[in-house]
Amino acid sequence: MSTLPSLPLPYGTPITLELARTVAAAAEAEAAKNQWPMAIAIVDSTGHLALFQRTDGTQLASMDIAIAKAKSAVNYRRSTKVFEDMIAAGGAGVRALSLPGAMAVEGGLLLVKNGAIIGAIGVSGMRSVDDGVVAQAGVDTLG
Repeated sequence: MSTLPSLPLPYGTPITLELARTVAAAAEAEAAKNQWPMAIAIVDSTGHLALFQRTDGTQLASMDIAIAKAKSAVNYRRSTKVFEDMIAAGGAGVRALSLPGAMAVEGGLLLVKNGAIIGAIGVSGMRSVDDGVVAQAGVDTLG
């Protein structure tokens, strides 16, 4: 007996600027607590940039990476860590490298409200696991 894969979450109404600011503030607070220079990007459910900020001292490449992580998460309706794990597993998972716009590095997470995707957060600046911690702090504001 095979189990059918579950359907991905639907896209919902795009995140508001007010809520994007709340999510980013929580992520920024987590980064500051750890003294991590970070770039934080929030995209809406259509994949368009809703908010971007970076702390002083953040490496320049992290700006583009944070945006790419957020877009990857919302466009593929999954965490960027899913792609990282697929590649680490090898085999057919390496195909993730050929997906257009897929970021295979932890730090991109979906923002979900009322069972629908309202956007995504992408964080870059430290080790990918640290980026994931900061992104999760933003996600946690949604309850």
